[in-house]
Amino acid sequence: MVEHPSQLDAVFGSLADPTRRDILKRLSKKKMSVSEIAQSYELTFAAISKHLKILEKSKLVKKEKKGKQQIVQIVPDKLKDAAQYLRDYEKVWNLRLDALEEYLQQNP
Repeated sequence: MVEHPSQLDAVFGSLADPTRRDILKRLSKKKMSVSEIAQSYELTFAAISKHLKILEKSKLVKKEKKGKQQIVQIVPDKLKDAAQYLRDYEKVWNLRLDALEEYLQQNP
């Protein structure tokens, strides 16, 4: 599970932005250099770097130096933590909806 609630906040905060979600989608297919990522968007290199820093801070991606390039790859474990958090809430809501359905069937 998530080490600390603030880590979960950082993950969901990172996922709130469509550009960052798209970057994660691209990285789920392969590792990419920062330059390769930047080429896919009509944003400045600085803006892409900022998005990557946010993703890195939330531990959704990690960078490694390869020569002069920074290679970025996704860290799927943090996404699994967020998915587990959502599954836990899904269980609660399913129980509540099942109880409501049962109540409505018994009290037309």
